[in-house]
Order: sequence, then structure tokens, then C-alpha cells
Amino acid sequence: MSSAEPRRIVLFRHAKADWPQVADHERPLAERGRMDAAVAGRRLADTGIPFDLALCSTATRTRETWKLAVQELPHRPRTVYEERLYEASPGELIAVLNETSGEARNLILIGHNPGVQGLAEVLTDAADDDARERMSRHGFPAGAFAVLTFEGSWKSLEPGTATLHDYWAPTE
Repeated sequence: MSSAEPRRIVLFRHAKADWPQVADHERPLAERGRMDAAVAGRRLADTGIPFDLALCSTATRTRETWKLAVQELPHRPRTVYEERLYEASPGELIAVLNETSGEARNLILIGHNPGVQGLAEVLTDAADDDARERMSRHGFPAGAFAVLTFEGSWKSLEPGTATLHDYWAPTE
């Protein structure tokens, strides 16, 4: 890839979680979440994005979501399980993304709301009208993902520097 090509980031909210009597961090996926995670993986494969890196929250539900989704991809990217993604605000997520190596062109972040939705909203300056309308209509339910692009280095990623190109949710 040439340096002139934009970087792509996919913001992926974990699939539907169960509510057993365990600490929030340890909540597993519900049966529906396991099905939705696999479907989301197939939809991610359909984007054709060759992910270089996956940043995944350490919470059980995000790890399970990624484990099911990545099986559907033609190429398994390097995965980093990052504690700072759990309960992170959009600003905290940007700080983690700013630390990404310049070698990564295409990244997927598997995290939680409200941080993931907030990050999609704060990063997006421009958008494909259809993707923006679908994201506005559906919000960011469990299992949804947004595809954004931006120019420059990961260190230059900041509010208003990305374009929303695609959005998908299991409810569509």
C-alpha cells in the first residue's frame, strides 16, 4: 500500500451479552450474540478489508465476539487484547489508537458502548449518506460495526478527521 492510500478503521461493538451473576467484565455472550458475531464476521469478510491489526477489549464478551467473527475472515490479523478499551471514552480510545504502529493500515477495534458509538460520531466529519442514515436510525446496537477512513498517521487521528463509509448492524 502506498502512503497516499487512506487508513481504515472498523469500530466493532461486541455482540449481545448474557446477564449471569458475574462481574460485568466477565459477562459472556448470549446465544443470540454468538450467532450475531459469526454473521458480523461474514459481513466483515464481505468488506474485503485486509486487517493488519485487531485491538480487542479484555472483557469476556469482546474476546468471544472476536473469536467467532475472526473465524469468518480470510486472513487472521495480529490481535492485541487491550485492557484500556474496557469502559473507555472516545478520548481514551483515540489515545490508544494514536499509539498504533505506522505499519498497520487497516485496523479493527472490538469494544463497548457508549465508547464505540461515541468514537464513530466524534471521528466522523464526512459520511456516505446511506451509512450515516443507517447509523442514525439504528444507533450502535450489540454486534454493529462502522467502517471509517482517514488520511495520515495514527498519531494524527483526532475528532473530525475520518469519513464514515459503511455501517452494519445485526438488526438491519
